[in-house]
Amino acid sequence: MKLDVLNDKIRKCKKCPLHESITNYVPGEGGEKARIFFIGEGPGEAEDKQGRPFVGRSGQFLREMIDQVGIEADDYFIGNVVKCRPPNNRDPKPEEIAACSGWLKQQLETIGPKVIVTLGRYSMDRFLSGVTISKCHGRIFKRKDGMYIMPLYHPAVALYSPAQKEVLMNDMKRLPVLLKYLEDQS
Repeated sequence: MKLDVLNDKIRKCKKCPLHESITNYVPGEGGEKARIFFIGEGPGEAEDKQGRPFVGRSGQFLREMIDQVGIEADDYFIGNVVKCRPPNNRDPKPEEIAACSGWLKQQLETIGPKVIVTLGRYSMDRFLSGVTISKCHGRIFKRKDGMYIMPLYHPAVALYSPAQKEVLMNDMKRLPVLLKYLEDQS
């Protein structure tokens, strides 16, 4: 399935009550055959208004880090575990995450990334269990299917704790190294 067709289907979803209070669905955006898929928790207020992922303050910081490490725009996709903004930016409920899980699975199948970068614990929990983000951020985990998972703190952490900015940037610098390794293995 083409990504634009999938995004159109996501924009018509009524699988959970989140769609009742949104301005826009936020399916995600980026390269159709991106090697990296950044996955956050859910859209915030700015994202809901624009219908685009990671456009608020934390998203601007994420995009700055991506630019600084030299990852090209067509080489990454940015999305979220849930595609609709939870009211008042609350955490998504388990049933909301479950309702959206099929969409995320289809996005991953359609794009076929080599690396999933989880942003925060909600997206990390979707791919890694029994670990805490404070112990595994910046580490690279290889799945049996050959896909790599790299958990990062959510970029919003750097807005509230400037010391985390450096931690996040150091973790992000590992991505080009991993991509180079994957190229060399091909």
